[in-house]
Amino acid sequence: MKKEQKIAGDGILTLDSGWSFSGDVVANFDKHINKSVPLYEMGHDLVCDLSNFFVKENSIIYEIGCSTGSLTKKICLSNPNKKNARYIGFDIESDMIIHANKFLDKSLSKKVSFVNKDIVNAELEKSDLIVCYYTLQFIPPAVRQIVMDKIYKSLNWGGALIMFEKVRFPDARFQDIISTTYMDYKLKQGYSESDIVNKTMSLKGILEPFSTLGNIDLMKRSGFADIASVQKFLCFEGFLAIK
Repeated sequence: MKKEQKIAGDGILTLDSGWSFSGDVVANFDKHINKSVPLYEMGHDLVCDLSNFFVKENSIIYEIGCSTGSLTKKICLSNPNKKNARYIGFDIESDMIIHANKFLDKSLSKKVSFVNKDIVNAELEKSDLIVCYYTLQFIPPAVRQIVMDKIYKSLNWGGALIMFEKVRFPDARFQDIISTTYMDYKLKQGYSESDIVNKTMSLKGILEPFSTLGNIDLMKRSGFADIASVQKFLCFEGFLAIK
């Protein structure tokens, strides 16, 4: 029996357990994610501010899961005097990379590049900053540690990982409170009850958040010792880890 497509808000059609970052999602992605994730743009600003501490002349900066490329470009523009720094965005979805390259200004094209690659198989050069902005949660848990190990190995000593993730709470009572409050947030953003349910159903088996401690343990197992939470709102958290 063929699954029926359902609306998840902002003109995005989804299937149960079938959320995808390709097709019609691409054109509507930035609008949808800004409404869906609290402090999304503020998080971008924070990443850019933090990047100033780590981007140097001749640095390589990666964004893993760059989607439309908006954050990668912002990081580049936030570091205008770092000569010969290179900003590389990876995304597994070819439609996202096509979109990112289509809207890449020629003035940035010598510094910024967008590449269609799966981070699980990609080779990383030595880098000073790696950004994962709500990306790791979509990587299968079975290979998540492999990816984190690769990130740690790529970073130069003193380099940093900036990682934002949706997080689960370790206590069932808190999880229930936060999940319900987040649903209230989405209703206030104009999403209908059916939009919210359809989006939730589409993410089954695709979005697999860890808890705050689970993410910290993931980083520690790779070798990170200096880890701090830099932003938190409900079930959304940003981490800074320095090698």
